[in-house]
Amino acid sequence: MNRCSWVNLDNKNYVDYHDYVWGVACYDDRLLFEYLVLEIFQAGLSWETILNKKKYFEDAFDNFDYNKINSYDDKKIEELMNNEKIIRNRLKIKSTINNAQVFMDIQKEWGSFNNYIWHFAKNKQIHYKRFHTHSSLSDKVSNDLKKRGMKFVGTIIIYSYLEAIGVLNNHEDKCFKGGNNA
Repeated sequence: MNRCSWVNLDNKNYVDYHDYVWGVACYDDRLLFEYLVLEIFQAGLSWETILNKKKYFEDAFDNFDYNKINSYDDKKIEELMNNEKIIRNRLKIKSTINNAQVFMDIQKEWGSFNNYIWHFAKNKQIHYKRFHTHSSLSDKVSNDLKKRGMKFVGTIIIYSYLEAIGVLNNHEDKCFKGGNNA
């Protein structure tokens, strides 16, 4: 079976991510928050590193429960900073806590984060035919999230996020999920 050229076929986590997550439309707020957190922690690192630590992130961040994360205090931040199984970056940890509040504010305003994020694409999946690291769409989403107070949401991170949640489906034409098969 042909997959996108970036997939490390020797890593089951990566293959599963490609086959079942990346480019698949996601409408579940908890998963939308999870993928946002993981994309933020990925900044400056390889996605494969994050996928290999995903279970540890789930455990450390209360299964990405934004209601719990919103109330993390200094003691919890220190606990996370001492957790050798995750990426220990204080700015990213604090941003995750901050972003949980902004995420919930967006939910209150839009009824769900899903309604908010998908409105940027007019509730339709977008397919590009070539490699990008950002777009006018990711610029727009990034700018709006920043205005609302989110951190670590630059256009490149948001572009990757939009791919992860399936707003963008950028599977290569040769991939079994790309071309006319998407």
